[in-house]
Amino acid sequence: MRRAMSVRAALTMSAIVVAALLGTACQKGKGQPPIGKTSKSLADSADQIIFGQRTLITDRGLSRAEILADTSFFFDENTRIEMRKVNGTFFNSAGMKDALLTSKEGLYNSRFGVLEARGDVVITSLDGRRLTSPMVHFDQRINQLVSDSSFVLTEPNGREIRGIGFKSDPDMTNIKIDRVISAKGGAVAVPDR
Repeated sequence: MRRAMSVRAALTMSAIVVAALLGTACQKGKGQPPIGKTSKSLADSADQIIFGQRTLITDRGLSRAEILADTSFFFDENTRIEMRKVNGTFFNSAGMKDALLTSKEGLYNSRFGVLEARGDVVITSLDGRRLTSPMVHFDQRINQLVSDSSFVLTEPNGREIRGIGFKSDPDMTNIKIDRVISAKGGAVAVPDR
């Protein structure tokens, strides 16, 4: 009888050890499976996604810009558009082309009338002036480009200005620079008498 008790005790003890080991093994498997880095994309929370999208920016019936995007994600009842691969055209008060814009990304908020271009922003006027910056805002209500980022402005005559922060009209004829870092002069045309 003593031997039967010790066999039962040994079996019971073995069962407890096995159960404990299985419980520990099961706890290690809890949580997320190892599937790599998980990140939320814009597509996960967008109200709508459009490929090859075109947006017209107007002010009191006057066209201010036409923005084309490879991919657009709409949010906030379609008043905020996150765009990828942006190409834009700005128009003057007569409705004529003023300047062209390209950037990797953009955000247009129709409630505030603001377009924000981000990532390798390039704005080129029709007469050849070229401005590059990491970020530029366009306020459609006052038809003005604004940035507090670094920029480089080059002109066809060879002039170049590097600075931080500016305000300008889209064709860059009236530009106010907050801080000039460096400037290089170019050719100056002297009129004949």
